[in-house]
Amino acid sequence: MTPPETPLTPDRVLEATEDVLRRYGPAKATVVDVARALGVSHGSVYRHFRTKAALREAVTERWLDQAQDELSAIARAKGPAPDRLREWLATLFAAKRHKAGDDPELFATYLSLADENSATVARHIETMIDHLTKIVEIGIANGEFRNSDARRAAKSLWSATAHFHDPVYAKEWSDPGAELAFTDLFELLLNGLRA
Repeated sequence: MTPPETPLTPDRVLEATEDVLRRYGPAKATVVDVARALGVSHGSVYRHFRTKAALREAVTERWLDQAQDELSAIARAKGPAPDRLREWLATLFAAKRHKAGDDPELFATYLSLADENSATVARHIETMIDHLTKIVEIGIANGEFRNSDARRAAKSLWSATAHFHDPVYAKEWSDPGAELAFTDLFELLLNGLRA
């Protein structure tokens, strides 16, 4: 008796696409390569993702959203806003360092895909700023942060911490002093937010 076939799902297609991108890079990877890796026709891949561009966008979105659930939970959690803000930023920094350090080939591929899918990246950044806004709003409501425009403060936090999450700086994330630099910057920003 032959084992039942595993159904082709969007997640399986995305996993195979990541493997193909890791192997061939974004310039050479094709939908046919993805289909071959899955043992299906390229038409089967297109049933889940109508175009190659849609597939590449979905891979980019999946990559950007990998730490999303954890960050969202931190933003919604109870507890002092300064502690949650630090945990949120530290979690983001750790996730970015992990991606860059553990799989540099795929990280380089995602940088290329992110350039192609700027709308996906823009949505991701807006979500990150939404999380920061929520934390700042609660800090203001609790009297931990001074009364200000929470959204504007969140955008400033995002920009000020770019060194620790923008892939442009990925080569510096493994520096021995990176953690101390992050702590120093966080303390400076926190002092600016405090009531």
